[in-house]
Amino acid sequence: MAPTHHAIDYIELNVTDLAASKAFYADAFGWRFNDYGPDYAGIVAPDGDGEVGGLNPSGAVVRGGPLVILFSDDLEASVAAVRSAGGQIVEEPYDFPGGRRFHFADPSGNELGVWTSDSGH
Repeated sequence: MAPTHHAIDYIELNVTDLAASKAFYADAFGWRFNDYGPDYAGIVAPDGDGEVGGLNPSGAVVRGGPLVILFSDDLEASVAAVRSAGGQIVEEPYDFPGGRRFHFADPSGNELGVWTSDSGH
């Protein structure tokens, strides 16, 4: 995957527990990781070509930073997957002009959003 000018190239999430965070994202969204020892895990790109981000257990977790928003083909299934993987729904699914979305907190307390273009319930 070639870098694109002015596009988000990499998202790094600070986490409190690398193993728990990897398990959460693998269970909830099917993410895969490249391990770089006990101090970092790269998030493998969906197509398997390179990385799109990383999990960093050495940084401080703070709320109110940039909001990472994921896309979902099935929002209700994503809500269920987050709950099943141990995430906390902090904003239940809601409608907005482009579709529907919800927010969740991962085991470290990072808040992310998930959206779908389908406005149907």
